[in-house]
Amino acid sequence: MDGRTDRHGHANWTVVQDNTAPSKPNVLRQSGQATYPVCLKDDTTLKDGFVDVKFKAMSGKEDQAGGLVWRAKDANNYYVARANALENNVTIYHTINGRRTEKKRTRMTVAGSQWHTLRGEFQGSHFVVMFNGQKAFDWDDETFKDAGRVGVWTKADSVTVFDDFSYGST
Repeated sequence: MDGRTDRHGHANWTVVQDNTAPSKPNVLRQSGQATYPVCLKDDTTLKDGFVDVKFKAMSGKEDQAGGLVWRAKDANNYYVARANALENNVTIYHTINGRRTEKKRTRMTVAGSQWHTLRGEFQGSHFVVMFNGQKAFDWDDETFKDAGRVGVWTKADSVTVFDDFSYGST
């Protein structure tokens, strides 16, 4: 995976041991501080399909979030769905030239320091976001129509760990 940030700061993506991980022993951890740390899987090119991950927001004063990215052209252009433990919501955005714009939000309980599952399904211009097996919302958009990379995402000072990242076409 290619760990970057698409704005300011320094992302710090590392593989560390976590005995609470659903698939022990290792997780991917983001512990740096940056505007939007994004970690993209370089060898992916997916147009229609799904992205799925388990995550645990460990800490952060400004933000405690875990997110999924799909149809990424690069670290500045992509869709992202994220769950935030400080705000107790799940939100979808598109990020164009590094500028993130909120498109839809649903209030859901996102407990900090607990494992959650986030899933994005995308077919053409239709997207479905699932949180812990429940549908958060669906949304339609045609900003990014082409295949792109997939990955994971955090924000600001979130220290977040990720496990069981998977993706596939439909």
